[in-house]
Amino acid sequence: MKTIAAIVAAFALALTAYAEDRPKHETHNAGLSAKVKTALATDVGLKTLKIDVDSKGNTVTLKGAVDSADTKRRAEEVARKVKGVEAVKNELKVRGS
Repeated sequence: MKTIAAIVAAFALALTAYAEDRPKHETHNAGLSAKVKTALATDVGLKTLKIDVDSKGNTVTLKGAVDSADTKRRAEEVARKVKGVEAVKNELKVRGS
């Protein structure tokens, strides 16, 4: 039984080491996406908008359509302030432009 536990522990350590060696930008970061979505949803000027949020590593991508350039900038500002966000790709489109 101790041998099996030792093998499982060694396997877990190997997986952890593998995960740490992978570049951060290659993995989807659902937790960070959720934090950004929450921040956008609680912002008075943004909470009624449908903004899609995706993240890879610590880079967040915003997609969707907004009514103005000011709203587009505001969404980016809110996303940048979220702890853990290192970069924001703002792919929001301004309707009518």
